[in-house]
Amino acid sequence: MSHLSRRSFLQTSSAVAGASLFASGVSVFGNPVGANDRLRIAVAGLNGRGRSHIAGWLEQPNVEIAYVIDPDEDVLNKTVKDIGKQTEGKMTPKGLSDLRKALEDKNLDAVSIATPNHWHSLMTIWAAQAGKHVYVEKPMSHDVAEGRIAVAAQEKYGVVVQHGTQRRSDASIAGLHEAIDAGKFGKLKISYGYCCKTRDGIGMKSPSDPPANLDWNLWRGPADFDQYHANLVHYNWHWFWKSGNGDLNNQGTHQLDVARWALDKDLTHPVRAMALGGRFQWNDQGETPNTMFGIAEYPNGQYVFFNVRNVNYKGYQHQVENEYYFEDGGKIIRDVYYPKGSDQGEELSLPPGKVTPGGNWGSFIAACRAGDPSMANGNVYDAHYGCVLGHLMNNSYRLGREVPFSAKAGSFGDNADAHEHFMKLHEIMSEGVGVPKDGNYYTVGPWLTFDPSTETMVGDHAEEATVLLKDNNRDGFKVPTLADV
Repeated sequence: MSHLSRRSFLQTSSAVAGASLFASGVSVFGNPVGANDRLRIAVAGLNGRGRSHIAGWLEQPNVEIAYVIDPDEDVLNKTVKDIGKQTEGKMTPKGLSDLRKALEDKNLDAVSIATPNHWHSLMTIWAAQAGKHVYVEKPMSHDVAEGRIAVAAQEKYGVVVQHGTQRRSDASIAGLHEAIDAGKFGKLKISYGYCCKTRDGIGMKSPSDPPANLDWNLWRGPADFDQYHANLVHYNWHWFWKSGNGDLNNQGTHQLDVARWALDKDLTHPVRAMALGGRFQWNDQGETPNTMFGIAEYPNGQYVFFNVRNVNYKGYQHQVENEYYFEDGGKIIRDVYYPKGSDQGEELSLPPGKVTPGGNWGSFIAACRAGDPSMANGNVYDAHYGCVLGHLMNNSYRLGREVPFSAKAGSFGDNADAHEHFMKLHEIMSEGVGVPKDGNYYTVGPWLTFDPSTETMVGDHAEEATVLLKDNNRDGFKVPTLADV
């Protein structure tokens, strides 16, 4: 099967044409910013990760936070005041509720996006069309199709796009993956990621009017929500499909990206994926699973496995990490290499790999100053390929059917490795968490087949899976087509 290479990305689609949304005299190419020139940045989304973005940019020399943007007036006003205090009045960003107003500023250099997931791609596309560099929080896309369009926007307008997957700036991980690629441990068979951190249920909330300080129209933007409910804003949107992607493509985006990064370098997307799991114990309004085991197979036979566990219990093991399993039976767990058949591990001691220095914040600033998208630690291609991996697993789960909660729930054919790792998860849920067998169910998704070269669903379940490749967008906030980007 052919692969979607960086050079051929747009050749498989209709030609990209059409005018920029911001064609009135705004440069449509990301230009380098001189080392002695002040780089002006706008931060969109000011809760949670947005505060981390602000702290990161304030640490960078000769960088100005020119705009802060949020639809919550209270959060916006507080952030403007806080930055003034932190900088002793040397920096007074303008507060806005709508990013589009900031993009009209021809002297704005970059946009830093820390909004809810459903905004990530559209803001990335708008910024690229305005000639602004983009640092976009993970996941870059809320669905497969809009991620493809974000890639097309980067390619057309030449801006730097860096994904908020900070591990891409870790030279030790880069060094490990370079050693794996060089064959130091033999052929990689399974790249395994974990997103096992405790969460809580979010209860049940009836629809209500949004608070007066929140611009509900701008908060939901492209997301096709009809009604506000109080357990949606400001964080729990992660657990609803219209705005979030569950923990698999929330925290898990980091570990998905690391897992895919270790695979053979010519790979883009998997050819098939499936997932099973459930939302156990909480009995709340959330839609996304708090327990999941996902599998994706690539054209060369390599696999990515993924494990989500959010339900707390006595003895809970926190795991936000990656493991590597090799064809000869060796494995790497927590930076220790275990050769085939040996319980005696060897601490890894490897040279650092190649990354743009400066950490995730500094590397982005360096790439912007150079006007060089290739310098981004976690560029638009890495972002897209990693996000699609999670989207396909999630889409399988969303198309799943309920089966009794038991060790027989998994349907992995003759894949003994998948069965083994699912059984470890099932034992935790049944014995550790104490999920009763009676009255509980796993949601078991089908195997979905994907064509990496065209980014389309094929084979069994293709019709219903295709529907999930692109979300519905509200009028006024529609992600453009490839032809119109």
